[in-house]
Amino acid sequence: MDKAATIKDIARRLHISTSTVSRAMRDQPDVNADTKKAVLALAEELDYQPNKVALSLLKKHTYTIGVLVPNLDYFCATAVKGIDEMALEAGYTVMVCQSNESYGREVVNVRRLLESRVDGFIISASSQTKAFDHFKRLQEKNIPMVFFDRETPDMDTHRVVLDNADGAMQATEHLLQQGCKRIAFLAGPPALSISNKRKEGYLAALKKYKTKTDESLIVHCDFNQQYAQVATEELLRRKKRPDGIVTISDRIAIGAMLAIKEKGLRMPEDIALVGFNNEPVTSLLSPSISSVDQPAFEMGKIAARTFIELLNSHEKPPVSTITLKPRLIIRESSRIKV
Repeated sequence: MDKAATIKDIARRLHISTSTVSRAMRDQPDVNADTKKAVLALAEELDYQPNKVALSLLKKHTYTIGVLVPNLDYFCATAVKGIDEMALEAGYTVMVCQSNESYGREVVNVRRLLESRVDGFIISASSQTKAFDHFKRLQEKNIPMVFFDRETPDMDTHRVVLDNADGAMQATEHLLQQGCKRIAFLAGPPALSISNKRKEGYLAALKKYKTKTDESLIVHCDFNQQYAQVATEELLRRKKRPDGIVTISDRIAIGAMLAIKEKGLRMPEDIALVGFNNEPVTSLLSPSISSVDQPAFEMGKIAARTFIELLNSHEKPPVSTITLKPRLIIRESSRIKV
């Protein structure tokens, strides 16, 4: 294997000092134009590649962003694509770790990314995370962090989130306008902030339409299709079964759909259904599932842009929260009235 070209090789060939080569490559004004041109031409001829490890030690940056996500489902994978696109444009590399909704694994991943010398973190916390000491320690070390999607009320940090309450309100209001009287809500784990925000939106819509709240119609599920199917089966066995269901995610909506079909009920005539996330599969099912669309790719890009601005800021900017708006996509599973 041929030995990689170095700054010394360029300097020797051009009979100039290594410091002059370095300054020419950084486009410093004290190097004349002809020398810069010669250095860049020879660097291209020799296929010179900068030593990123040496540069990172010099600049105290590795140009690597640690990304922590609960999993790589459709939403998170799409958000990571947005993060990666913005990072690539700015000259950064992304290292992604998933917690699989485990607090312990999240803590381990923070440590491993720190050992890899990432410049900071873009984070969507696990559903099990109730204590934030591992993140607060990063704050104490002035390590930049941006949270996205899942809110962390105990952390005073930059965030990019969805207006989850509005999304669930749109979904519930739609079912009420379609004539549904008993709308169930399949929520996530009780401690999960996005679940509680979406529950607030569900309750707000019921209040707006003067519909009595029945707490027995609010069922907490894990982010698990099978769990949601069992929970829906229990709802459908009741004497007063729901005539509409709003779910916290499309994965849970699919579990609910399986239970509804197994019961022999029709959607939307017997029971209407709305999911959340607008995953591509929702438009391919029969009937197609209505869902609240959240701009995952845009959220990822904004989170990465916020992180890069934070990292490169000479002064510590005030903490900001950027809130994106959701949009209800109406399909066959809930379109009762034409």
